[in-house]
Amino acid sequence: MARIIKTIEINGQPAVALFDTGAALTYVREHLLATAPRKPVTEPFSVAFGGKSIEVQELCLIGGRIEGLAFDTDAIPVAELGRADGHELDVLIGALTMERWEIRLDPKSGTLDLEGLRRREFTEF
Repeated sequence: MARIIKTIEINGQPAVALFDTGAALTYVREHLLATAPRKPVTEPFSVAFGGKSIEVQELCLIGGRIEGLAFDTDAIPVAELGRADGHELDVLIGALTMERWEIRLDPKSGTLDLEGLRRREFTEF
């Protein structure tokens, strides 16, 4: 089983992304967020990852592309994310973003199913 790490685009810039179903939220390094709209959270909260804890005070709205297919989501700005499988990470795509866009992971083959991004039609109940 392999971690799925892909080069994607965030706000028009290339970024190394880890797709992580074990993380609920999406995190993006600050250097990719210069033009991203920011919104304070209703009440600050703490998250822990990589042995560190951060207090989240704002979210950013980001636009990006995965294999040329557009998506947008909210993300938590962070100074750094660390390394995985020899890659310096710029983005951690969490489960809520993947669920929103119906992105499915196949860790055995190391691939993404991007049918939701291709279809761009959703049925809401």
